[in-house]
Amino acid sequence: QVQVVESGGGLVQAGGSLRLSCAATGTIFRINAMGWYRQAPRKQRELVAVVANGGLTNYANSVKGRFTISRGNAENMVYLQMNSLNSEDAAVYYCNVKSLRTSRSIEWSDWGQGTQVTVSS
Repeated sequence: QVQVVESGGGLVQAGGSLRLSCAATGTIFRINAMGWYRQAPRKQRELVAVVANGGLTNYANSVKGRFTISRGNAENMVYLQMNSLNSEDAAVYYCNVKSLRTSRSIEWSDWGQGTQVTVSS
């Protein structure tokens, strides 16, 4: 099994910054991608940013130029630096890890419990 734990959420004023962290632990042969998703009240969960094993990144249009996703020096860490936050960014942010548990396994997709980001005006 793989455990995914997020941290770093909180309350920030509009225009401010936050940095989210995510750690994946457990039976991991190889991580294929790590990403951040978010879900605001009464909205569907949406992709924010993802980084693949080779370093390729993809961002939602709404966060391009403001958010940066990066992998940590520790292999199973991913960060999301969020700048110039606005009310539209308020949501629960979830970390997703796509990994292989052995060299012959299928790809698994694991989620964290989420961390709340609140933006005050």
